[in-house]
Amino acid sequence: MTHQIDELIRRIKELQEELETEFKQKREEFQFVIEKKRIRFAEEVARQQRRLKTGLFRYLIEARPLNILTAPIIYAGFIPFMALDLFLFIYQTICFPVYGIPKVKRADYLIFDREDLPYLNIIEKFNCFYCSYGNGLAAYAREISARTEQYWCPIKHARRIKAAHDRYPRFFEFGDAESFSKGLERLRQELEKEGEQGEERC
Repeated sequence: MTHQIDELIRRIKELQEELETEFKQKREEFQFVIEKKRIRFAEEVARQQRRLKTGLFRYLIEARPLNILTAPIIYAGFIPFMALDLFLFIYQTICFPVYGIPKVKRADYLIFDREDLPYLNIIEKFNCFYCSYGNGLAAYAREISARTEQYWCPIKHARRIKAAHDRYPRFFEFGDAESFSKGLERLRQELEKEGEQGEERC
């Protein structure tokens, strides 16, 4: 990998950290703390938010009929989501130790904290749970797939792909056979080191 690409990756990471700092400052405006994975707002903030809550009856009355009719189709997604969740657990439990790939921590990707928002009614909270599960599971699956790809086939595509995962920039250029044959083991060892560092932090 060229020095220029390494430098660009470093700058992207710095910008991501800067963006996260800005998000954190914005969140502080809403005066909440996290206690044992639960969110607690300052009482005055919570009181103001509860005033903006839409009652269940009003929510259903004002809902678009097509939204209500399509809801069962949306919620049917729980079935494939749970099947995928089970498969990912089995897949990385069996395969990752064989390859020396560190397991992806599910709890880092599936976050359920919107239930603590005082301005959401029960249906909105359930919808938020559904979206958190679906998107979190997709991110969890993506990281498992990305680690698998880094181990078996860390080669960039000839064509540009949208929203490549974080590991992709370190992959070998399409057609660069020499770098692939010489560097594949290095990328595999990087995965193993990630696992060792993760164990040290635990």
